[in-house]
Amino acid sequence: MICRFSDLRCKEVISIKTGRRIGFVDDIEFDSCTAKICRIIVFGKSKLFGLLGREDDLIINWCDIEIIGEDTILVCCDIPSVGKKKGGFLQKLLN
Repeated sequence: MICRFSDLRCKEVISIKTGRRIGFVDDIEFDSCTAKICRIIVFGKSKLFGLLGREDDLIINWCDIEIIGEDTILVCCDIPSVGKKKGGFLQKLLN
């Protein structure tokens, strides 16, 4: 299967271990000597519409990719869990 980078960007990345949707491919890293792809990068989610930056980017090694399908890329790697903090912004102001 021949695939262009623009085709990869349209594919959703899903973790096999957790079944969680990670996001879409935003960038790639490749070795300029061998012209092989080393990693795919999924940008972190925006915080407050991007005004407060975004979460850390997720870098997935090429060897962690299990299957590249028509619509999805299945990966087998440890994804950092994003836990909800107790008490939001308003809760901190009220205390």
